[in-house]
Amino acid sequence: MPFVSIRISGTATKEQKSAIVADVTQSLVERLGKNPAAVQIVIEEVSTENYGAGGMLIVDRDAPKVQEDANAESSQ
Repeated sequence: MPFVSIRISGTATKEQKSAIVADVTQSLVERLGKNPAAVQIVIEEVSTENYGAGGMLIVDRDAPKVQEDANAESSQ
């Protein structure tokens, strides 16, 4: 029985997660000959406040870009 665990930063809509589950299931059926009823998939959404890369939280890494964009617009 295949068990697939997927982690994404941020969130996804129910429709997006449903499509991911369908795509991954179909891939396992086509490539490994698995029974689709046996495929189990868990999608874990990780808040950008709880995820870091390159020594900083993702939420902090993205914040300066927003500030820079605001400064650029006000100087025009």
